[in-house]
Amino acid sequence: MSFLNETGLIFWAHLRANLRNPLWVLIGLTQPILYLVLFGPLLEGVAGSMGAGTDPWLVFTPGLIMQIGLFGSMFAGFAMVYELRAGIIERQRVTPASRGALLLGRVLKDMVVLMVQASILTLVAVLLFDLRPNPLGFVLTLILVAIIAAGMSSASYALALATRSEDSLASVLNMVSVPLLLLSGILLPMTLGPGWLQTLARLNPLSHTVDAARALFRGDFGSSDVYIGTLVTVSLALVLGLIGARTFAKENA
Repeated sequence: MSFLNETGLIFWAHLRANLRNPLWVLIGLTQPILYLVLFGPLLEGVAGSMGAGTDPWLVFTPGLIMQIGLFGSMFAGFAMVYELRAGIIERQRVTPASRGALLLGRVLKDMVVLMVQASILTLVAVLLFDLRPNPLGFVLTLILVAIIAAGMSSASYALALATRSEDSLASVLNMVSVPLLLLSGILLPMTLGPGWLQTLARLNPLSHTVDAARALFRGDFGSSDVYIGTLVTVSLALVLGLIGARTFAKENA
């Protein structure tokens, strides 16, 4: 119970900070909404290339949701760098609070914020572009995004503690995030690309997560993409979470 209480305290403390200043949550939505409004309509012209009867919005919107999860969680570590500089982490170190609770509370807050952002983005697509996702599939997609975000966020916080610098952290994250983004099929399905590009994309675990999200959005629950993508997503999140937790505990020992 002590661990749960400590996790809850950290979670609510950081969530209240976001509620007092929701501007950053809205700023995080700016790029995906611009993609939705300015890039999405172009896909209607290539919908035939994705398969007969394919709704381009059921392809594009889940990809943007994954983009929110990817960038929102990977860059969460910048808040940790600020807390290090402000002395917040040092003050927390001298408390008897569990190091795992200090990390988990922050990760849970990130998961909630990203799910809210993804819901707002989907609502915009529903209102402006007549998107009609499967309701259950939409909920399962949010859970899938939250799972991968938990792993990414944990690793980002641990990396922030290791680098302790915005410049170093940004260099590492940009080096990793760009190829992950381009090879995940977030903007366009990788099946539209040549064979060699599809092979590279299969090596990117996030491409399987995106495929699963798209299958869920259209209500294709029996698709192999759902099972493979969920397995890959959960496995990756567990590995990243374990690495992040161990690094976080070591740095805060």
